[in-house]
Amino acid sequence: MDLRTRRARVAVAMAFFAQGFCFAALLTQTNVLKDRFEFSDGQLSLVLLVVPVVAGVGSVLAGVAAARLGSGIVLRAGGVLVALAVAGTGAADERIQLYLALAALGIGLGSVDAAMNMQGYGVERRYGRPVLSSLHGVWSVGAMAGALTTAATSELDFTTFESLGTAAVIGAAIALSAGPLLLRRSELEGAAAPVPAAPAASAPAGPLPAAAAGGVAIGGPGDAALAAPGANPPAASLPWGPIALLGVAMMAMYIADSATSNWSAVFLDDELGASGSVAALGLFFYQTFMVLGRAVNDRLVRRFGPARIVRVGAVIGGLGLVVVTVAPVPAIGLAGYALQGLGLCVVVPLSFSAAGRLDPGGTGVAIARVNLFNYAGFVIGAGLIGAVAELADLRLAFAVPALLTLVIVALARSFEVDARPAPLRASA
Repeated sequence: MDLRTRRARVAVAMAFFAQGFCFAALLTQTNVLKDRFEFSDGQLSLVLLVVPVVAGVGSVLAGVAAARLGSGIVLRAGGVLVALAVAGTGAADERIQLYLALAALGIGLGSVDAAMNMQGYGVERRYGRPVLSSLHGVWSVGAMAGALTTAATSELDFTTFESLGTAAVIGAAIALSAGPLLLRRSELEGAAAPVPAAPAASAPAGPLPAAAAGGVAIGGPGDAALAAPGANPPAASLPWGPIALLGVAMMAMYIADSATSNWSAVFLDDELGASGSVAALGLFFYQTFMVLGRAVNDRLVRRFGPARIVRVGAVIGGLGLVVVTVAPVPAIGLAGYALQGLGLCVVVPLSFSAAGRLDPGGTGVAIARVNLFNYAGFVIGAGLIGAVAELADLRLAFAVPALLTLVIVALARSFEVDARPAPLRASA
């Protein structure tokens, strides 16, 4: 692999790390913000809705801006905005200040989420094999580091502003350092005419030979060969049906993710009597086991195919949420979050990868569309968990995303997308 592509992968990984770091550093402060602004569970859920709602707008704007300026520029600007908004959240003394900071955070998160996955898929195309799961694994490492930063600053009696300000400085420094190495717009251009997969009855047991198919083979069940570059299809021609199926599966995952990201600290604190430092570890355990799963996910997908991996992962994640629901002590709750992370870690990167294969021209439009379901899940998750917690209790609220993992199981076959884009290669 050429040096330019390897450097781009490092830069995109840095962007994923910075995003995960800042996001987790903020979310592990939700119990502190709840007490500071005297929110009820229902009020907190409404406040948390602001971020994903506005992030959806940020994702749409990122799609438009990336088409004009390139996703690298969007990613650099969005990373700085996220860091500033995280610091602003910590500095807020009044509710209106908090709302404005969270709105800015939403725009930044939406822009970065879309742009970094466009960059990640561009790197994947240059490699000619799956790498998005490993990049999302780096996001989880960043989230672990962010959660540990909150736990450490809590032990050191940092104020909320000092804690979030520290996270913001670290996140901004990493994001800015990655900027110059990101793929330029010209490096992301390129397309492939999809080659239909061979019928199952005549398909060979392993990957299609490159010479026989006229392209570059990628191993794994359901993988088709890569064709030669062709014309970019217009965004309007991209199919909404397959994108929507991927999006619904992603939405179900993000409802579960929202429950853990927004409410694990509150659940461990209020329901299980955990200390402040232990309450922050719910997200840490969740993200730790996401990293472990994503470390091997690319290889598992090449061997077993995405549909089977998604199906098994959803079952494991659902069992983890059941464990959380019945947990009598913090240690059992942490084990449940670990299982949830291990199982559901596969859904998001495989959703983006499949969306990219639906868009062989590499426009980024399919990825931006699927990303909207990310925020729909977070919106529904934040509101749904808060509503159930308000009407019943927070313990019962975690049973809802456990049931919704069955939706992911039912939609697993939608991750088997036959077409593959040609890998982008650096010019000589």
